[in-house]
Amino acid sequence: MANPTPLFWAGPIRYLRWAARERPAFFWSVLIGGAGPLTLATVPPTLRMLGYERAPPIPMTYPVPSGPRKTLTGYDD
Repeated sequence: MANPTPLFWAGPIRYLRWAARERPAFFWSVLIGGAGPLTLATVPPTLRMLGYERAPPIPMTYPVPSGPRKTLTGYDD
């Protein structure tokens, strides 16, 4: 008789060992997917603690000079 599939809440460690052997794609996708929010919560404070500063944002518009504009000459068709 084959062993029944273990239930997660009955024995989480046993279930994780079973899932890693029998269903590795699901196991690793859940593990890597769970690491995303953990990374978002830990990496930015760690970088700030190490002294990393973000670069200033790139300007999205060209600065318009204040004052009158010069009249161009010499470019007549």
